Amino acid sequence: MCCFFTSLMLLGPRFGILVWWLMSPLRWEAAFQSFVWPLLGFLFMPWTTLMYVGVSPGGVVGFDWMWIGFAVLSDIGMYAGGGYGNKDRLPTT
Repeated sequence: MCCFFTSLMLLGPRFGILVWWLMSPLRWEAAFQSFVWPLLGFLFMPWTTLMYVGVSPGGVVGFDWMWIGFAVLSDIGMYAGGGYGNKDRLPTT
């Protein structure tokens, strides 16, 4: 099962969210009270959403905040890396 989730994460966090939600919807219901937050997380911060679902059923305390912080940095890096990689495509004036 661990190798399955690892391969899903390599395919992309949004695909991982979709499959994990289909396999374990009760875990997602325990982590979120409504459908709005997981949807926004799917669209804008997928790594953070995955990490939150991973640590939230036991309660987010102590060391769990560090994991969520790493996920936030991964999401920021995902967007910043795309912008940095495409900087040569922008016209300079």
